[in-house]
Amino acid sequence: MSRKMIAFNDNYADNSTEAGFAFTFFCDMCSEGYKTRFIESKTYKKRGFFNNIGKVASMAGHLSGRYNIGYAGETGGDILSARYEGMSPEWQREHQAAFEIAQNEARGHFHRCPRCAKWVCDNDWNEEASLCVEDAPRESVEVAAARADKMKRDIIEKADSTQIFTGEIDQRQAMCPVCGKPAGQGKFCNNCGAPTSTPKCSQCGSQNPPGARFCSECGGKI
Repeated sequence: MSRKMIAFNDNYADNSTEAGFAFTFFCDMCSEGYKTRFIESKTYKKRGFFNNIGKVASMAGHLSGRYNIGYAGETGGDILSARYEGMSPEWQREHQAAFEIAQNEARGHFHRCPRCAKWVCDNDWNEEASLCVEDAPRESVEVAAARADKMKRDIIEKADSTQIFTGEIDQRQAMCPVCGKPAGQGKFCNNCGAPTSTPKCSQCGSQNPPGARFCSECGGKI
């Protein structure tokens, strides 16, 4: 059984195969991964070296509901050790050495927040505050987000207060004073052609009912 390997960040995947070794380390915040360079196994080409190659598998699957919690946990370590059952001591030593090299490579791509102890990638690291963005959000990002949110609320409020014609207005048909039928929307009746506008007195300017011959205000002839 292989030795349990302790990682600087237990949120990682072991992508090693019988041919060589590679590891993917994940950001504790956004789960973005960094995969280390592949290190070829020096014992891979030796015939009869492995008792059970079929038990060697990539560790890309999920364990315990997380991104391949590595050898840090006791249960996880036992499971992973079982996956390499049958591998030779020489391969196990190569695996251990490759893991140490991979950690040194990956560590340069992550930051450890001194407040919450999470290992985060550059996307989730506030360089100015030397903290992760959960503990110290970037001011420019928060200001931009707040401004966008306020603009959205203003647009919705403005739209709610704007009166927009919906077409739901009752249309009243004018009746022709001559034939008594709906005259339509024009100046003349659609049925008999009689004018539909109310006559206006040329002397006093008063409006009179359709068909009137004399002004109802001044008595003048229309």
